[in-house]
Amino acid sequence: MRKAIPQSLVALFIILAGCTALGVAWWTQHQLGIMPCELCLWERWPWRVLIVIGVLAPFLPARLGRLALWMCAPVLLVAGGLAVCHAGVEWQWWPSPFPACHAAHVVGRTLAERWASMPLVPSKPCDAPTYLIPGLPVSMAVMGGVFTLVVFAGWAIGMVKSKKVRYF
Repeated sequence: MRKAIPQSLVALFIILAGCTALGVAWWTQHQLGIMPCELCLWERWPWRVLIVIGVLAPFLPARLGRLALWMCAPVLLVAGGLAVCHAGVEWQWWPSPFPACHAAHVVGRTLAERWASMPLVPSKPCDAPTYLIPGLPVSMAVMGGVFTLVVFAGWAIGMVKSKKVRYF
């Protein structure tokens, strides 16, 4: 007979995964000074949702906690979908779905007109990949997708091995 793991351990795994994803994004932006694009910012939302689910699940009754943990599946699928979308934009397979992902267009004939047309905050186009590891041409979007797959596999194993909830 296999030994079951508590659901709270699965919740802790989800919290740590979300904190890791957001921590790497924060470190890249604030410590390395790499500006995120619009898709990068959207890719952070599923991890925030996962942290909330992971924090709430242990405090809910067993059945509701398990149901909350099952809600991680669609959230992780969204995270993976956003990573695939971003990687496709970087690889020029399709255009970005967000207008903010495109480089700013500066127009005007005079210098004053050009300065007036510039955005207040510089934007990074979504098709310009960010490589963190020198010599390894794997962008952050692709690394995020791989990380999502690893977290999904860990979550699935945890859910299969966690204690089953009895309904009667």
